[in-house]
Amino acid sequence: MSGFSRVYFFPKSVALLLLALLLTATSPAQTSSARLIPFRQGTKWGYVDQHRRLVLPLLYDEAGPFVRELAWVRIGPLYGYIDGGGNPVTPVQFTKASTFVRNRATVELNGETFQIDGSGKRLTTPPEPEPETEFLTQGDLLRQNGKVGFRFTVGQAVVPSIYDEIVENYNGLLFVRQGAKWGVLNNKGKLILPLEYDAIRAVEANNFVLPVVEQQGKLGYLAEDGTLLVAPKYAAAEPFVADVARVTTPDGRTGYIDTRGREYFD
Repeated sequence: MSGFSRVYFFPKSVALLLLALLLTATSPAQTSSARLIPFRQGTKWGYVDQHRRLVLPLLYDEAGPFVRELAWVRIGPLYGYIDGGGNPVTPVQFTKASTFVRNRATVELNGETFQIDGSGKRLTTPPEPEPETEFLTQGDLLRQNGKVGFRFTVGQAVVPSIYDEIVENYNGLLFVRQGAKWGVLNNKGKLILPLEYDAIRAVEANNFVLPVVEQQGKLGYLAEDGTLLVAPKYAAAEPFVADVARVTTPDGRTGYIDTRGREYFD
């Protein structure tokens, strides 16, 4: 399964990498909270509400997040799409299927890859290009003796030139790096997440909300204020889509969490 969007990854090696999102890509206009959340019990998947009450039965071998009331599901080796009532939108026939992005999903059928719309109809026109994102909108970088600081446009806050890299993010935050470690500054220049993390990953597709953080090979999430939402504990963690994110525990259990860090799997 694969979706197509841009990922901005701030790793140990300093580089800002442009990657393709797997499966969970969506656009800023599509990040509103989903009514139903994928839920796994044993080997079967269904959907629950935010109170963990089962709404759609445990019929599937895998299930994806709802985006605008559309979600992919897997039965055996094949994928299809359902609506918020559990009704089929497409047959379960695809060998690959992505989450919808701007009312498009990418699928594979009989070795051919193409896109479909929200009704399951095959699309022949290419998608509109994503808008370019302008960075450093909150102020200007300051460079001194090989180090970098930051001067905010609004207010009097100045970040001294003590960092090796500064990247502006959503919600007035700055990601900063000293050596191989990353932390977070707020819009007053205060360090609110210590320089203890090996990587911070934020995606433009979901408006940079709730970035993934890495520490000693484990993954967690940042809250909107730049503090920890979920301490690094997962073996795999994907970006949030419609207020849920797909995670895998060190013992191999896969499921979803919500924006409070609550797990929706047993």
